[in-house]
Amino acid sequence: MTSPPTATLAPQRTTTEAVLLLRLAGPLQSWGSRSAFNRRETNPEPTKSGVIGLLAAAAGLAREDPLDELTPLSMGVRVDQPGTLLRDYHTVSDFRGRPLLQAGVSAKGRQKPTSPAKYTHVTTRYYLQDAVFVAAVTGPRDLLCTLDQAVRAPSFPLALGRRSCPPTQPLALGLREGNLEHVLREEPWQASRRAREQYAAQCGREQELDRSLYPARIDRSVTLEDPEGDDVLHDSPVSFDPYARSFTSRRVRHGWLSIPTGFPQPDTADNAADEAAGHDPFALLGW
Repeated sequence: MTSPPTATLAPQRTTTEAVLLLRLAGPLQSWGSRSAFNRRETNPEPTKSGVIGLLAAAAGLAREDPLDELTPLSMGVRVDQPGTLLRDYHTVSDFRGRPLLQAGVSAKGRQKPTSPAKYTHVTTRYYLQDAVFVAAVTGPRDLLCTLDQAVRAPSFPLALGRRSCPPTQPLALGLREGNLEHVLREEPWQASRRAREQYAAQCGREQELDRSLYPARIDRSVTLEDPEGDDVLHDSPVSFDPYARSFTSRRVRHGWLSIPTGFPQPDTADNAADEAAGHDPFALLGW
């Protein structure tokens, strides 16, 4: 990590486009899009606000800085390892023994103590544990080159949706050529080694073999930003300013991609049978 942070991305941009790939993996992730107060949920996939926030932190942007260069970037997310949902129980109290404050404020903008006095809040936090995603953002090449370097030497600590969720390495996978769908289709599977070996063992059992089977490709779900998409997500940031925090909607489409497993020596003789079997929706759940 470097300091002090730099708030300038680049004064001029070329029209050449590229795709920046990020591997979002860690013990815990939490990608909330509409949670508030004492219950903080997580989406099953990273939000655009979370990924843009990570890039802005890497580049050294303050919360009040404009996001004019980052918000036009289009994003796609591939689910390489869905993880499992974790519910975390919290209690909140004032260490000085004072009553907790109300959520609302007075005409002077000050929070008042709860009435009757309340000394403990029960809160719930949700996380994804042991999940792995590949996020791809596309835009001007020189801007993405700057962001790629920033992610490798970030100005602020980076997090996977919440400060308590640091990413594991490698986070930056570099720049690629092509559109979002093509790049996400060709990037090898980024699941953990344990998950990949479990999948190979499962494939062997399904084929009634006494060994693991290593297919060349696997189906993974993907969400791609698309103006013609049939779904709408309200997670595109307009401003992270604490006094003017706002978001807008974007259209996306969901689908599946057959991607390389990355096994060093895939069982080519079994690939035809694997492809003939078609899409297996239960493979996403590791069944």
